[in-house]
Amino acid sequence: MSFIRKSLLQLIFSGSFMKRWNDKLRPVEFWEVDKQAHKMMIAWILYIQNSAGLSFEEQKDLGREVIEGGIFEYLYRLIITDIKPPIFYQIKSNPLHYRQLTEWVLEQLEPRVQPLGEDFWERLTGYFLDGSEQNLARRILSASHLYASQWEFSLIETINPWDEELEDIRDNFESSLREFGDIRGVPELTADGQNELTRFVRQCGQLRFQKRWSQTPRIPETSVLGHLFIVACYAYFFSLTTGSCAVQSQNNFFAGLFHDLPELLTRDIISPVKRSVQKIGALIKEYEDKELRRRVFQLLEQGGFDAVASRLAYFLGSDVGSEFVGTVRLQGEVKEVSRDLLQDEYNRDQFDPKDGELLKVCDSLAAFIEAYTAMRNGINTDQLQQAVWRIRSDYSQTVLAPNLHVGSLLADFD
Repeated sequence: MSFIRKSLLQLIFSGSFMKRWNDKLRPVEFWEVDKQAHKMMIAWILYIQNSAGLSFEEQKDLGREVIEGGIFEYLYRLIITDIKPPIFYQIKSNPLHYRQLTEWVLEQLEPRVQPLGEDFWERLTGYFLDGSEQNLARRILSASHLYASQWEFSLIETINPWDEELEDIRDNFESSLREFGDIRGVPELTADGQNELTRFVRQCGQLRFQKRWSQTPRIPETSVLGHLFIVACYAYFFSLTTGSCAVQSQNNFFAGLFHDLPELLTRDIISPVKRSVQKIGALIKEYEDKELRRRVFQLLEQGGFDAVASRLAYFLGSDVGSEFVGTVRLQGEVKEVSRDLLQDEYNRDQFDPKDGELLKVCDSLAAFIEAYTAMRNGINTDQLQQAVWRIRSDYSQTVLAPNLHVGSLLADFD
């Protein structure tokens, strides 16, 4: 049986403190958790593009490998935080040195990750110790990593004209990405000029500039983009713990990864504002749906990326009115179902289930940790205190599974 521990949740959140490009002049701070979110959004697009001709079982396996590979690589990166990429790649080129480093990293991760279960732990250790093979999932993740890093580089390149490393960095990105030109979707992303796919990826990347709790000082200042990755990881861990089927676990991860995409259009409107005026929440939702259709879904469809638009709409709950509603697919139609029914009758891959209630818990939990961490770092405002108190109260009796009592988990944060 698997369990969720406070230490794992905090480890995932710790990427909010980890700076990137910190030896370069930067227009804004770049944080590791933001880059990971952007990388996994790109990886999801490439997964959709490259799974079209696969069998259902192959699609399911590829989805799990992409998600877990992304999480594994993030966890590894959190431990080796102070090693610059050029040094790390030199270590990796020496099998003995890389294995020694990896064994040390796994020692650091084990007490926090192993409670998720022996199967998950074995997949994580095997990914680094036994998995040198560059299969499709690893190549998708590598291409996504390169593109997300190149996107960041494009923001700092013009303001570092004196930097002698820039030309080598630029050439390395371009030559490395060319090696993945056989992966469907990569040629569109690397093409000169803008197309519908690069426009969507750029829109996703812009969420790193949008700060959460914009009226409340916090340390760290989390972005909407980083928050999405944190929620996605929590949703996947919760799915493993509650015994969700493979497809439901994957849907929960990707729904978490995109659930705040409408904030591209409305910014981060906090819940009290949405509830302050009668029907304002419905008006905001109506505007979001309209603009998503015009600025995201229609453009993707016009570019021939119908599958990307369709799955994105499913994750965002376009057919049922909310991303936080449980859904299944019956005879090709999306249906809203209660969580009890979702877990008892529809927790099977063929129903394409998505647990909206679990996603809402993870969204609130991520907000709780943001507020809790800021308070622990000395920022003690009324808004943060109220947020911590409200979330503790709202979920004090919430039980998602016999081994997952949300109130007890929150009580660990004393």
